[in-house]
Amino acid sequence: MLRFGELEAAIMRAVWAADTPVRVRDVLENLQQERDIAFTSVQTVMDILYRKGWLDRVKRGRGYRYWAAASQEDYATELVEEALEAAPDQAAVLSRLVARLPSEDLAELQEALEESKQREGLS
Repeated sequence: MLRFGELEAAIMRAVWAADTPVRVRDVLENLQQERDIAFTSVQTVMDILYRKGWLDRVKRGRGYRYWAAASQEDYATELVEEALEAAPDQAAVLSRLVARLPSEDLAELQEALEESKQREGLS
């Protein structure tokens, strides 16, 4: 998996932030608050994200309504997995990552590890 390009990432952030499925125009208006961009550019990239499996859509009237097919956490997880696969020492990478976590995140990580151990019958 490749990282999102700049426009793909901006579109996905807008879609992830929405409470309901969005139109291309909704995303366009969101993006135009920070940049000058054409409707067709947003439409094309949203279609690409759909074909890549990151967006789902349904036809409504003359256009589509889009929503995320995967969460931000799913995307981040894939990036981390890809980085780990490229690392010669995965344990060292994970250790450094954990060392950078704030204490409240460490507590959540500890709980997740304990739950995982219980599910696998390792405790």
